[in-house]
Amino acid sequence: MKVNQTPISQAVFIALLGASNVAMAQQAPANPQLDTVVVTGIRAAQEKALSVKRNADAHIDVITAEDIGKMPDKNVADSLARIPGVSVLNSPAGGSGGFDERDRVGVRGTNPSLTQTLINGHAIASGDWFVLDQTGAGVGRSVSYSLLPSELVSRVELRKSSEASLVEGGTAGSVNIVTRKPLDFGKALTFEAGIGAVYADLPGKTDPQVSVLANFKNEAKTFGVLVQAFSEKRHLRRDGVETLGYRQLDASLDARLLTANPGLAGVWVPTSIGAALFQQERDRKGGLVTVQFKPTANVDLSLTGFRSKMDAANYNNNYLHLNDNDAHSVGVLPSVQAGNANLAPGYTVTDIGGVRTLTKANFTAAPAGTPFWNGEVDAISRPTSAASSNFVNFDGKWKVSDALTLTTQLGTSKGRGITGTQDIFAPLIRSTAAGYELRGADTAPVFTNAVSPSDPNNATNGRNFDWIWGVQNVNTTDKEDWAQIDGEFTLNAGVLSSLKFGARSAKHQRYTGAMIAQAPGCTGNPNTGLNWGISPYFCASDAASPYNPANFLKPDAAYPSDFGSGLGSVPANIAYYTQAALGAYGTAFSFRDPVLRRWPDNGEYSVTEKTNAAYLQGNLEGQGWSGNVGLRVVNTKQTASNIVPIGRAPAGTVADIKGSLFGDYATLWNKRSYTDVLPSASIRVDITKDLVGRLALSKTVTRPDYTAISGFTTLGSYSDPTGQAVGSGNAGNPELKPLRSTNFDANLEWYFAPRAFVSMGAFHMEMASYITDGFTTGTFRTEVTPAGAPAGTPPVIVNAPYRLLSQVNKKASVTGLEFGFEMPVAGNFGVSANYTFADGHDQDGHVLRGATKHTANLGGFFENDQFSARLNYSYRSDTFIGLDRNSEYSQKGGGVVSASVGYKFNENFSLNLDALNLNNPTLKYFALNDAQPRGIYTNGRQFYLTARVKF
Repeated sequence: MKVNQTPISQAVFIALLGASNVAMAQQAPANPQLDTVVVTGIRAAQEKALSVKRNADAHIDVITAEDIGKMPDKNVADSLARIPGVSVLNSPAGGSGGFDERDRVGVRGTNPSLTQTLINGHAIASGDWFVLDQTGAGVGRSVSYSLLPSELVSRVELRKSSEASLVEGGTAGSVNIVTRKPLDFGKALTFEAGIGAVYADLPGKTDPQVSVLANFKNEAKTFGVLVQAFSEKRHLRRDGVETLGYRQLDASLDARLLTANPGLAGVWVPTSIGAALFQQERDRKGGLVTVQFKPTANVDLSLTGFRSKMDAANYNNNYLHLNDNDAHSVGVLPSVQAGNANLAPGYTVTDIGGVRTLTKANFTAAPAGTPFWNGEVDAISRPTSAASSNFVNFDGKWKVSDALTLTTQLGTSKGRGITGTQDIFAPLIRSTAAGYELRGADTAPVFTNAVSPSDPNNATNGRNFDWIWGVQNVNTTDKEDWAQIDGEFTLNAGVLSSLKFGARSAKHQRYTGAMIAQAPGCTGNPNTGLNWGISPYFCASDAASPYNPANFLKPDAAYPSDFGSGLGSVPANIAYYTQAALGAYGTAFSFRDPVLRRWPDNGEYSVTEKTNAAYLQGNLEGQGWSGNVGLRVVNTKQTASNIVPIGRAPAGTVADIKGSLFGDYATLWNKRSYTDVLPSASIRVDITKDLVGRLALSKTVTRPDYTAISGFTTLGSYSDPTGQAVGSGNAGNPELKPLRSTNFDANLEWYFAPRAFVSMGAFHMEMASYITDGFTTGTFRTEVTPAGAPAGTPPVIVNAPYRLLSQVNKKASVTGLEFGFEMPVAGNFGVSANYTFADGHDQDGHVLRGATKHTANLGGFFENDQFSARLNYSYRSDTFIGLDRNSEYSQKGGGVVSASVGYKFNENFSLNLDALNLNNPTLKYFALNDAQPRGIYTNGRQFYLTARVKF
């Protein structure tokens, strides 16, 4: 086979060879080859951490926890955030905004989908609780860390360089969460428990937190059982002001406005602005059981089962100023076309780099005194939202001889994301004047209309009922089965110390069930659809209709008096509806027939992926150096569904989904297969007694997100009965190539004192088929109810043009530097710091999804025999998350402070106080620039008081 070497590869391997020659000349003692580098908590673990770190071949960081909940972290992502190069997101995607718990992990300025997460070396299926993350694009490969409590962790390994023996999939890095094993415990019987409570200051709630561990092993140390369980409840409140997208003024939609103000052509305008109160109760329960059996010294067998489920009932109430028709209504700008409102003089256009934004505008009624539609209340209760993850895995290890060791894994994992019901009431608001002012990304926009938001009648005057929308019966399943066998044969033949080899086969499935697009209905047993021929309320009985003003919900609650404190000027005392009232209303007036209201091409999809891999890896060792070189070959077979209206299916296709009011549908299948050859090489060299260097070069592959390669389509709201306006939404791309990258990693570490080191490194990822956001266009059938139309106007089905957010391949690269520092101070004190610079762009010069240029961490601790304290600060710069509602979505940079103090009364009892988000960080999001705010949120602080017992 002919191999074409690039200048980079030639330089790397020359450097590897040169470094190894230097090391051999020094005749340094051989170091054992290990697979982990540890970055851990307080003193006792630091010495062990640095010892392992300096002897590892690859560039890997690891966090260890000697005691349950040792660090001030409540899930694994909190801990990973302190490792150089790691950036964490507070939500999976742009649509949900930011929350107080870290949810996704990205490495070296890349999208979290490029970071692989494993548990004990095998896959972990995951689920999301938020409905947009269950069916939307961009979260399929990443794992939700909100389901993984830190109490389960023995250690967490983050591998930043690849090798042939590792499961493929982590282009930027691979996280391996290692749990405890029964025979690793020192005593025959161990019991540990953490009993405490969490107080969240924004909702003002205190909730219980409990975790327990029991471990038994027999005297012969041949059999053991470990049981861990957790039950953790907490309340969450998020105050926010959201701007739900931007669009440019266009003559086809805004002719009247642009005729009066021609200079506004092409100017960006916010579609809607809302004061959103999000409330949630999270109840995370689960556990882990491991049974371990060592019948002989050469055989080790274990079976592990894990389950975590989080019930995440939530309620989002959004008091909206409508600037466009995205919310099923004719808002300010479309009203201008219809002659209902005028743009008042004195508006402001802000120009930043040629991007012009209408940042201040006021509108008045035309004719004067005639109320026009300019607002809406979106009250959405999701009482059955939940996410879960579980696995069962068998591990076997057999030392066949002194030279040969075999290991195997056989298991299955399943995750689910559920939104069974969305109870929704969305009344429109009319007034004679409205306006807004965008004040940059650091403060909330201001918006007003001529009615008071605290008036319980402001959304129920006249025929202001809008629609009942929202997908029901969402049940997204993520599932993987695997079988793997590995072997290592010790050779000691010169520099070739051993050969590793193995094979792995896996089947992954991700799919949704049939979903229901609910609509208004007539009360009955069961509820029925509206009859548009019956006047005035479209039901046989007026009392059964949601359009009857007598049935309109009346607000029976108000936003907290401190809502939006610190965000800027926000509306006060906004009236809203309780979840109980919304639930009763949804039961009475929603039409949720599973056949008639099924809308298959609006989010349903299925992807099956079968992979078969084999590898051969040579482990190398000489005097003062070690390393490995290997090759992994993997074949991928993918099958993705594409559900289309029968009219868009190939001739002769028979519909397999019938009876929907949206028409009949056919399921089409896209099948493909591809093979990747993945070479890798790495070396570790003792340059001097205290100076260690590492180099690594590898090819990697990360498959596209499951939603990205499915044929799914999710259409946004649409309100143009003529079918001329261009709608928005999301679509899959079954022809999307996997992300293939060539990675280079170099690192230098100086161990200048006991428990102290300084490190610096460089990395580069050259991605030939990076996956990023793009657009496709198409015509789709959609249901439209003209807002503000006369009573009795039925909804219509129109064929409308859509511009859909999709995924495409481009060339891209990431180049960066890493620095780390750690040392003890005056015996009981210690400090640590790290910084990472990552510069990533695609072929068009656009920053990459998940790109974070600067990340940094600073920490300090004190510890003696009884008292310990730790303070940490984590910072990251602006992060480009992707596109949301056809608008760019980035999170502004910021920092988070966390702290932990503990007191050890004796060997059996201790008390800890952990504080998260101690600085009450404000999460800020923007679109194209700071003049286009997308969201500003605050979640408050969380305090955990835990009593720990150990026997």
